[in-house]
Amino acid sequence: MNPSAPPADVPLEEQVRQLKAQLAEAQKLTALGELVGTTTHEFNNVLMTILNYAKLGMRHKDEPSRDKAFEKIYAAAQRAAKITSGVLGMARNRSQAMAPTNLKSLIEESLVLLEREMRKYRISVLTDLPDVPPVSAVANQIQQVLLNLLTNARQAMPDGGTLCISLAKAKDGKTVDLIIRDTGGGIPQEKLPRIFDRFYTTKSGPDASGKGGTGLGLAACRDIVEAHRGRIRVESALGRGTCFTIRLPVAQRIAGAAAAVHLGIPQAAAAIGQ
Repeated sequence: MNPSAPPADVPLEEQVRQLKAQLAEAQKLTALGELVGTTTHEFNNVLMTILNYAKLGMRHKDEPSRDKAFEKIYAAAQRAAKITSGVLGMARNRSQAMAPTNLKSLIEESLVLLEREMRKYRISVLTDLPDVPPVSAVANQIQQVLLNLLTNARQAMPDGGTLCISLAKAKDGKTVDLIIRDTGGGIPQEKLPRIFDRFYTTKSGPDASGKGGTGLGLAACRDIVEAHRGRIRVESALGRGTCFTIRLPVAQRIAGAAAAVHLGIPQAAAAIGQ
């Protein structure tokens, strides 16, 4: 990414597009850095499990002990592979063209990346993820929206709470809803109309984890979802929590739209934390 300003002779609209692209890439790198810091601790725990059970298997020669050690090592190795896959999936430049995308897999991958953080802040995660049709999406971008909303939900419950994530297919079969609901303090009604405005935030600043307070995250989420021909809406009440619903078209409805999603923001990245 070239952080320099566009040349003065470039049309204003193009300058704005280029600056948005640079900001989006910086946000993506920041989010990735935060995730790497979180998952490194989790990966170390997995390695310690593998090492300890390897020692147990070497120390005890009986078959039951060795079978148990192998089972634990195998389970830990599978978890390590999921963590690595999740980080690499976000880091690599996946195709920016629309493609059939499995939302259930994206949700599960995102939860693996945030599992340690959710445990640390005593967040119980409940999922209702039935099989739904694939949506037409740029997977990397939708995952960044997911990570943003999940982190926002965690921040809304500083003393712990419940995070519910569900998928639902519309009765007409044309769209799929992705619903993220928290049991936090909620958003005042007078602030709800502005939460998707760029640089508007309901937070006083970054929390103890260093996330949040920029006023860019939800604006980027809206840009990404609308560029996917979808909709994002919010419902909230003080003391009753907040619910975000993302509605995306199923893949076959726009199967012919194979062009890249530019948004004016190539490889658009949602900043972690509104």
